[in-house]
Amino acid sequence: MDKILVVDDEEGVRHSFKKILARKGYHVVTAKDGLEAIEKAEEERPSLAIMDINMPKMDGLETLQRLKSIDPDLTIIIMTAHSTSERAITAMKHGAYDYLTKPFDNTSIMSLIEKALAERKMPAPSSSVEIVDDRGERIIGKTPAMLDIFKKIGQVAGSDATVLIRGESGTGKEKVARAIYHHSTRVNGTFLPVNCAAIPENLLESELFGHEKGAFTGAESRKTGKFQQCHNGTMFLDEIGDMPILLQSKLLRVLEDGTFQRLGGKEMIKTDVRIIAATNKNMKEQVKNGEFRDDLYWRLNVVCIPLPPLRERKEDLEDLIAHFIKVFNIQLGKNIFGVTPELMNEFIHYEWPGNIRELQSIIQRGMILCQKDLLDHEDCEWDPQRSDFDVEQRDVEKSLSDAAHELLKEKGLNIHKEAVSLFESILVNKALEMNNNNQVLTAKFLGISRNTLREKIGKKKGSSVPEK
Repeated sequence: MDKILVVDDEEGVRHSFKKILARKGYHVVTAKDGLEAIEKAEEERPSLAIMDINMPKMDGLETLQRLKSIDPDLTIIIMTAHSTSERAITAMKHGAYDYLTKPFDNTSIMSLIEKALAERKMPAPSSSVEIVDDRGERIIGKTPAMLDIFKKIGQVAGSDATVLIRGESGTGKEKVARAIYHHSTRVNGTFLPVNCAAIPENLLESELFGHEKGAFTGAESRKTGKFQQCHNGTMFLDEIGDMPILLQSKLLRVLEDGTFQRLGGKEMIKTDVRIIAATNKNMKEQVKNGEFRDDLYWRLNVVCIPLPPLRERKEDLEDLIAHFIKVFNIQLGKNIFGVTPELMNEFIHYEWPGNIRELQSIIQRGMILCQKDLLDHEDCEWDPQRSDFDVEQRDVEKSLSDAAHELLKEKGLNIHKEAVSLFESILVNKALEMNNNNQVLTAKFLGISRNTLREKIGKKKGSSVPEK
């Protein structure tokens, strides 16, 4: 029987909770303030505590920290009179599971308690400042957004639900996918990552589903696809937004009934694979534009985990930097303690377009070059006013500006009227040329969908603008 500690300075609240929870079969212990709560926690060792944040003698935040020091695994739900209470948010940072806004109904509180107790029995933490993936790598974070993500990982890991992870490049989508796998019931099975954007369109179907001998030119023998290789495991489909529209229907079939056919085959193959997908694109816009099937989107989006960019979680910078320094100290055999205050200040005010991946790269470069105890500008070879991303953008802008200037200098009304189409046509031609006419790689290179690229190629072929 789970034991629940109820802490509130109002006797009526304590009595109501005791009556409701006892009716559900829980053993209830009550306390009128923080000091008594600590005594009861030491004596009774409850599984869960429900606690008001405003109490005499010792407030809820201090009580929370003291209770956590007694039992770090104690699940604590905070009650507050205001949903935007800064103290309630701070309590979440210090390890509270969730908070309720007064007044609340019996159904919602019971649902939350049952969910919290169920998660407590899962192997994944719900409110840690870090979580470990299957390779032992840590996801660092103590902001409310990251704590929500850790909690969601714990909630979804024990099921076979399909998960869609959204976030900008460099935010750690694969780490989250691996953490879900690591805490899942499929941890003894295969974890198989597939980058849908990195495999040419004409090969992706064969990679995923396999092919029969003679299915296409060069298919000299049967090939087992990744879905068959990953039976009873977890597949991570990265850059799912780049999957060809024709192949999406075959993926939908696997998600719906677990069956597929090899390319060129007739046999229906059964597989049991959990799918975790990730994208840095706006998939709702892709669905709206006809670039992604809406039925597949909803099958993938059973549980969505949005990852915040680093610029929205700068409170985590210090912990992330400390983590990377620790990792690279071991790898490089160094003993660096941190970064200078000046460099930290610039890190805090920087927008981090490359997110955590950019931060990791800067710290790694600095640690390789550093001969002191602290990293500084010279070690990192980094100027916040002139980052690699900014330099690349300015170089592109200058090149395009020069090209536009030369184009508009040309005489001829027709060229001026068609300047935008002509300019776009040149860019598409050059991008195709640089990628050996591979449309998959070219679309990725230009940051557009393959459908959009095909439209632009079609316009280019039908254009009456004379080639220069």
